[in-house]
Amino acid sequence: MRYRTFGRTGLRVSELVLGAMTFGEQGGVGAPLEECRRILDAYSDAGGNMVDTAINYRGGASEEIVGELLEGRRDRFVLSTKYTVTRDATDPNGGGNHRRNLRLSLETSLRRLRTDHIDVYWVHIWDRHTPIEETMRALDDAVTAGKVLYIGISDAPAWLVSRANTLAEWRGWTPFAGLQIPYSLVNRDAERELLPMADAFGLSVTAWSPLGGGVLSGKYDKDDRANAQHTRLTRADISEHDLNIARAVREVADELGATSAQVALAWTRQRPGVLPMLGARTEAQILDNLRCTDIELTPELRERLEAATGFKPGFPTDFIAQTEQWVLGRAAL
Repeated sequence: MRYRTFGRTGLRVSELVLGAMTFGEQGGVGAPLEECRRILDAYSDAGGNMVDTAINYRGGASEEIVGELLEGRRDRFVLSTKYTVTRDATDPNGGGNHRRNLRLSLETSLRRLRTDHIDVYWVHIWDRHTPIEETMRALDDAVTAGKVLYIGISDAPAWLVSRANTLAEWRGWTPFAGLQIPYSLVNRDAERELLPMADAFGLSVTAWSPLGGGVLSGKYDKDDRANAQHTRLTRADISEHDLNIARAVREVADELGATSAQVALAWTRQRPGVLPMLGARTEAQILDNLRCTDIELTPELRERLEAATGFKPGFPTDFIAQTEQWVLGRAAL
């Protein structure tokens, strides 16, 4: 496992992040406590050091399990969690990115995680009703109080993150160091605005659903019903476009003697500044996924995989590239 600094900070995090959304059996298929222990131990033994959860995962059970499993070794891990999603659907102030919910959510997470600080505290989703100035100042206060060390934002538009970090720079507040987004071969939307923005601001990107919701795991690209057991999707739920991408991944995997999941994760891992998040329900799954670090895709293989997606950045990126010579004349050559 290799390590990278997190955003424009000195914090070192492993190139693969362990997502704990599957920790707990509440609300659907998940992992029981002892299987979670085996998953975390396998990840740690491979050199992984960043665990990501959220106040709402598994109705709070995920944070409680992570807190129990890290007891006695908390300081060896970079612990991250998120707030935004409501703590109480009957309370009009139970969710959102305002100062009140931040404070109450943070205290809840600290208690569940059995710690006195969160290493990376994430805004989970953009809340249209809370001014970003309020959120950034409240987060900065949490940093000043020592309850949060670094901050990040998940699932928000690029313009909002840009405004937030510019305000932080001007006003001396703590800026976002990380961006969390969905990113995989079946979902490359982030390449339009979010990834260029993250690069410009020096943000680390933690990519959730790097297997495209399981589409790229190898379960669905064959006519094999047994392969798709214990999943929420069926083959009929997946578009032919995404199945074609999955087949291209499997072809590359067969050539390399790897699994589809390892190839899909390797593609995401090799994107500059991107840290794939691994979500597993079993020790076998996490062990398979961790082996993606053994795979280095050549430029030719990456090109084959990306060609299968048919992705185009669209306007304005394509238009700007097409008109460069018109704008700059011979200097564009």
